[in-house]
Amino acid sequence: MKIEIFAARGCQQCATAQDALRAVAKTIAPQANWRLVNVLEELEYAVELGVMNLPSVVIDGTLVFNSLPSANQLRKELERRKAAA
Repeated sequence: MKIEIFAARGCQQCATAQDALRAVAKTIAPQANWRLVNVLEELEYAVELGVMNLPSVVIDGTLVFNSLPSANQLRKELERRKAAA
């Protein structure tokens, strides 16, 4: 599983969210590949995926959350994907 967080440098909300969401992801999918994507450096990639707000979460190449999810929302999505695999 590949989890990408789209954020911008200097965004305190993004930094805080990343830590909380990463902790949830490590609990549910410890082997997941976690990547922080600086939207300013990879703008074309962000547009290609449909990222419109920051922070956004992409899982396995699909935009899943186009705004900041709660830890519980991410947990439910990861559990759903894990069960479906």
